[in-house]
Amino acid sequence: MALGVAAGTPIDVLHAQSKALDYDSSGRVIGIHGSDLDSKARGQSEVRARPPSRGVKGGAPGGLYRRGEVIVLDPPRGFVPALRRLGFSVIEHAPLRALQLDLYLLRIPSGMAEYQAISRLRQRFPGIVADVNQLFEPSAGSAGRTRSTGRSAVDRAACGAGMTLGMIDAAVDTSHPALRGQRVDYRSFHDRGRQPGPANHGTAIAAMLVGRTSEGWGGLVPGARLKAANIFQLEESGTTVGSANALFKAIDWMVAGGVSVLNLSIAGSDNRVTRLVFRRGHAKGIVMVAAAGNWGAEAQPAYPAAYSEVVAVTAVGAGRSVYRHANQGSYIDFAAPGVGVWTAVPGGGRYQSGTSFAAPFVSALMTLEVARGTMLSSAALRANLRRVAVDLGDPGRDEIYGWGYVEMPRSCRN
Repeated sequence: MALGVAAGTPIDVLHAQSKALDYDSSGRVIGIHGSDLDSKARGQSEVRARPPSRGVKGGAPGGLYRRGEVIVLDPPRGFVPALRRLGFSVIEHAPLRALQLDLYLLRIPSGMAEYQAISRLRQRFPGIVADVNQLFEPSAGSAGRTRSTGRSAVDRAACGAGMTLGMIDAAVDTSHPALRGQRVDYRSFHDRGRQPGPANHGTAIAAMLVGRTSEGWGGLVPGARLKAANIFQLEESGTTVGSANALFKAIDWMVAGGVSVLNLSIAGSDNRVTRLVFRRGHAKGIVMVAAAGNWGAEAQPAYPAAYSEVVAVTAVGAGRSVYRHANQGSYIDFAAPGVGVWTAVPGGGRYQSGTSFAAPFVSALMTLEVARGTMLSSAALRANLRRVAVDLGDPGRDEIYGWGYVEMPRSCRN
C-alpha cells in the first residue's frame, strides 16, 4: 500500500489530493498538506512529504512524516522546562530502557514548520538528536498469480526450536488457522484512541515465519517463538500509518524480550533518530533483516534496509528474475523468493508478491544459524550466508541481487 494511504491508493493520488505546499524559511518545499487529509488526528496532525535527497536518482513515496510533531532522543538536563518556554509541548515521554534511550515525542509551536522546529531545538540544545516523526509502509507489493518455490513443509516442524524470533509489521490475526497453537506473543504499539490497521500484511509475515506446517501453511521456522509487534494504526481519515515513535518502542520490546533475529517488512525514508535507534539495536546484539522496498529500480534507498546494520533483502520470482517493482542499489545484500508467495490473510490465504515476502526467508536462515549454538555477529552471519548464496546478475555483489539468491533447505536439524 502507499505510505499513509488506505490499501490500494497510489501515492500520486495522495499528491493530487493535497491543497498546498509547505515551505521552509528559505523557500524550499518541505511537504504537502490539504483538507482531504486527516487534520483532526492527534490535534493538528496531518501527513507531510519529506523532500527528496539531492543527488539521489528517482523518488521515494517513503518520505512522509506526521505533521506538527518531532522526536527527540536523550535530551539534556533542563530540556522540558526550556521546551515549554520555546512553545513546544510533550505528547509522549517513553523511556526505552532496553535500548538505554529516552524518547520524547513533541508537538511543535502552532504555525511552525517541522524543520524550522528542529532547527530551533538544535540552536537551543547544540548536538541534540531530533527529527520528524517519519511514517512507514508495509513493504508489500501486489497480488501474485504464479506460485514460486522456496517453502516446503518437509521435515520442518522442529525448525527454530528454542529460538525467539521477532517481527515488526502490521497487526496479526493470531486466531488464523496458520497460527493457531503456535507460540506467538503479539503486542500492538498503536496510539491510544486509535485502532490497529488491517491485519493482512502482518498475518502473512507471521505465518511465513512460524505458521503451522501440518495444514500446509509452510512456516519457515515453526518451532520458534515469535514476538510480533504492530506499529500501524487507522487515522480518522481512514488512512493507515506506521510511525517512528511506535517503531522505536517495538524495537525496545524486542531487545527486552531476548529476540535474536528481527524481521522488518517495512519501508520508509532516512531519519536521524531512526538511524540512532537502529545502531543501538545492532549494538545490543539483534540481527536485523529488512525488505529492500518496492518503489522501483530508480527509487531512493528504502530504510531501514539501507542502514549498514541491517541485512537488506530483495525479491525474485520464477527463473530467479528480480521482482519488477523492487528497489535496487548498493545496499542490497541478498535475494530470496518473493513473487507469487502463498500467504495467510484473515479469512484464508492468497498469493502475494513483494520484497516483504522475501525478507522472512533470510530472517529464518539467520535464525537457524544462531540456533546451531554459536552466537555470531550480524557481520559473521552475513558472511556465512554469502558462502551459500547463488550468484546472480553481475559477478560478485551487484545492485540488483546483492550477493545472490538464498532459500531455505528442505529440512533442518537444530
